[in-house]
Amino acid sequence: MIMPEYGHHLDASDAAARASLIYAIGDIHGSLDKLEKLIAACEQHAGGRPSTFIFLGDYIDRGPHSADVVRLIMAMQSAPGKSVIALKGNHEAAALEIIDGAGKLALWLELGGAETLASYGVIDVHDLPRDHVDWMRSLPASHDDGQRLFVHAGIDPQKPYDAQSEHDLLWIREPFLSDERDHGRLIVHGHTPRLTGAPDWRGNRLNVDTGAVFGGPLTAAVFTGEERDPIGFLQAG
Repeated sequence: MIMPEYGHHLDASDAAARASLIYAIGDIHGSLDKLEKLIAACEQHAGGRPSTFIFLGDYIDRGPHSADVVRLIMAMQSAPGKSVIALKGNHEAAALEIIDGAGKLALWLELGGAETLASYGVIDVHDLPRDHVDWMRSLPASHDDGQRLFVHAGIDPQKPYDAQSEHDLLWIREPFLSDERDHGRLIVHGHTPRLTGAPDWRGNRLNVDTGAVFGGPLTAAVFTGEERDPIGFLQAG
């Protein structure tokens, strides 16, 4: 089911004159069915216009279909004519730490790693497919398009947006969430689930994690190249 749009009304004819569209999608956490529905809704909305998908990380853990979510996004990235940017989330980083012997396995399993292993049909994190692990390692922590900075968690507001540590980009909550200053870019992020089911748009930042794995919808914020702010939102529940 496609959920009602939030904010600015999304009318395909309203965007028809725009050269391209950007769909920024929040935390998926193995929610394959919602992801497939949301991608279909975005493609229908684009109506053949050039478009870019930006995934904000946390593809794995908690939900039942982590392996299939990763396969789908990897396939989208390799498909001819597709423009897809996938960012690293803290859950991908945590899995890589376990593989590298630097993390706490029991904690990762409690936070959703057990569901990830089950989705791959393995019991040892070192048995995850090498191409999937290599893909997780290759994911960038941010994407800057000149108007917006896309990240998983946020930024340290005490530092310039272009001087952030990867740890902050993947893990931060406060003091970022309560900071009201303009950061030079609209910070588009996830990581902190909005259990109301609605994105959190504060002017200087936009949170599109609407708790898909906790029963909420999966959300895509829709942008154009002409203006910094979103023109609307699409959701699949």
